[in-house]
Amino acid sequence: MPNRIPRAVVPSLIAASTLLAGLAAPIFAQDLTTADTADIMRLRPGSVELAAAGRRYNPEAPVTAMCYTRIEARYNPCYVCHQNNDDKTRPNFMQDGDLQSEYAFSEAGMTNHWTNLFIDRSAEVSAISDQEILDWIDGDNYSDLETRLTAAGFPGWVPDLSGYEDAAHAFDDDGLAKDGSWWVAFNYKPQPSTFWPTNGSTDDVQIRLPARFYTFADGTASRDLYFANLALLEMAFQDVDTVTLPEVDEAQIGTDIDGDGKIGMSRRMARRGTYLGAASEEAVVRMTYPEGTEFLHAVRYVGIDGEAIVPARRMKELRYMVKTRQLTIPELASRYGNERQEKIDENLPRYIDLGPKGMDNGYGWTMLAWIEDADGQLRRQTNEELFFCRGCHATVGANIDQTWAFPRKMKGADGWGYIDLHSMTDVPNLGEDQGEIATYLERVGGGDEFRANKEMISRWFAPDGTVAHDRMAGKTVYDLLAPSVGRALTLNKAYRVIVAEQSFLFGRDATVTPLTSVHAYIDEATAPTLPVEYRYSHDIRLNWD
Repeated sequence: MPNRIPRAVVPSLIAASTLLAGLAAPIFAQDLTTADTADIMRLRPGSVELAAAGRRYNPEAPVTAMCYTRIEARYNPCYVCHQNNDDKTRPNFMQDGDLQSEYAFSEAGMTNHWTNLFIDRSAEVSAISDQEILDWIDGDNYSDLETRLTAAGFPGWVPDLSGYEDAAHAFDDDGLAKDGSWWVAFNYKPQPSTFWPTNGSTDDVQIRLPARFYTFADGTASRDLYFANLALLEMAFQDVDTVTLPEVDEAQIGTDIDGDGKIGMSRRMARRGTYLGAASEEAVVRMTYPEGTEFLHAVRYVGIDGEAIVPARRMKELRYMVKTRQLTIPELASRYGNERQEKIDENLPRYIDLGPKGMDNGYGWTMLAWIEDADGQLRRQTNEELFFCRGCHATVGANIDQTWAFPRKMKGADGWGYIDLHSMTDVPNLGEDQGEIATYLERVGGGDEFRANKEMISRWFAPDGTVAHDRMAGKTVYDLLAPSVGRALTLNKAYRVIVAEQSFLFGRDATVTPLTSVHAYIDEATAPTLPVEYRYSHDIRLNWD
């Protein structure tokens, strides 16, 4: 018996196949009620193939796969992204908390285009040996990227962080890049639950402020000045009056940064209205990055070192964002208002394509990204693949200045350094009493949005379906979120199959068997909404105290 595709999914697969000339006739000849995986898969175009034809498959690519989760009138994974905001100085006015309770999509969005969720890859995964996937994830597909792009005359931003393939080894103990590029790694708690290692990926994020934040007016560069300004930026996001930082010399900075009335060595920064050094005329703006701020984000396979889970050398994706324009609060409010009206009118999302420079997200940031080709080399993402990123970095209510990781940075000096899940416990979100991970498990009913991670359920849920808080007590975030070696191998293999197919347009989730907890199509008349008692307010920031 061939693997069957849910009938509701078949039309979107047909749409993909017919976008390329010559593919329509064979599939229309089939009985749609008996379409099987092999028939459909044979006709699906790859990402690059479709882009080369100048066609687009999913007009609602920013609507992510987890948005189609069956909430069953009680499960709510949506709260971590969709929130209302009553704080008029917080630079997010999306006000999309209602999306916790209903599937408010455009007509095009009613069909779940992420059809990889419904494909059975068991045979392909079984055909990959453990050693083969271990060799694959230990491969380096980053270090030659700069050379390849430069040789090709690529006119966009070129990755410039040396040694980044080796993850933590590219940075010193405080997170500063060893190559002098001024990238800084910071230690943050991964956002539930897509970036939990147990669900298929490890990742890390770096920040880089413009040169005026690590130089004085005469152009002299200073590490101490840089960390002082980074501390001021952290305070702007965390709403605190003081924060610790790696030890700096106030005499070198030329300012009593801790406010103790003396000039000396200091590990504490007190709130002030402006940045320091060459940026001394620039105001510290609440929850807002300065113009020119950059982020570098590596999405990696789940690395395996003996029995330990670590960041892999091989990258699935390399993502870059730069703030090209600092918008005022009124400008942001206006743009969010326009976006809300567009959604009410069920208009499709729009964007500004900047060609090799990336894509404008509409809120002052430019995004650019690379993803693996079939052979594992990083290639620039197609327009539609990059459009997918807009879903999280533009029009959702929970992010802060379009970002997620930096607002979740471990507090103070402890948060400067490469991400280390062993160093943190399950602290709560601001305004909550219970740990964030425990809270998520309770509200979602599982260890991922799809409630499909059986390992997380067996570890942290009691037989009656409630969260086993006693098992979670005293555990580090690593203990709670690292998969077993066996699960890590399986997830890596599943994603390797997607890479070989180049089927990212149809989903990037590392699934092996078809999911049953996901809608293939949203029927507004029958899809259950979420009762008010299961809707939640949520701040992505964390209470590290």
